[in-house]
Amino acid sequence: MVTASRIRALKGRRKISMLTAYDYLVARILEAAAIDMILVGDSLGTTVLGYSTTLPVSMDIMVAHVAAVKRGAPNTMVVADMPFLSYGVSDSESLVNAGRFLKEAGADAVKLEGGKEIAPLVEKMVSLGIPVIGHIGLRPQQVLKAGYQVAGKTDADIEKLSEDAQALENAGVFSLVLEGTTEEAARLITDMLSIPTIGIGAGRYTDGQVLVITDMLGLAPDQSYRHNKVYAHLYDTIFSAVVQYKEEVEKCIFPSEENVFHQK
Repeated sequence: MVTASRIRALKGRRKISMLTAYDYLVARILEAAAIDMILVGDSLGTTVLGYSTTLPVSMDIMVAHVAAVKRGAPNTMVVADMPFLSYGVSDSESLVNAGRFLKEAGADAVKLEGGKEIAPLVEKMVSLGIPVIGHIGLRPQQVLKAGYQVAGKTDADIEKLSEDAQALENAGVFSLVLEGTTEEAARLITDMLSIPTIGIGAGRYTDGQVLVITDMLGLAPDQSYRHNKVYAHLYDTIFSAVVQYKEEVEKCIFPSEENVFHQK
């Protein structure tokens, strides 16, 4: 079992690898590859379910996907993204929802977007034994209010990010995701904290990196992001396989003798 304390202890020793996963099969691959942490992100709303934002994703949807991922990666730390409005409305509802991820889905930790305004809630979660990862910078759940803007472009922005980061560490988060920030802001925050930072679009100096699995595998070639690196072009591979299958069915090549059963 990979615990929050073991992840926290990696700071300063080596970089931490994290990827998203949304299903059992991909989770199995990530565990076999010894990825440090798997994030079941509410990004599944846009990458898997076809929504334009992450906002429609519900707790029930997230619980089902987190459970599937945990079944595929039982020995890897699986982090559940708490979806929009599943926390912050009331402490009691927030705690119950966070608890569902651990009790029903088998998650090892939860992730919350927000700064010092959610620090008291984080402290309560941690006190009840719920490991928490923070998330500041670009916050997808705030898209209708703030859009997708890079954070930390001014001294005032960096000061606010730093205050949020320190408040979350004081509240007990064991790691902090920095999304869509300037490299300078991420480096400063990483140096000031005793917990590891995980960057996505935050430059080279965080303690680890996370990418969305569908982006780094090239499953959506019509979408391109500066922070992403495409490690495979699976859209092309899958497309070619499907085209070949269609042609073989039409030409009676598939199924062949090796694919059929006979009466004895």
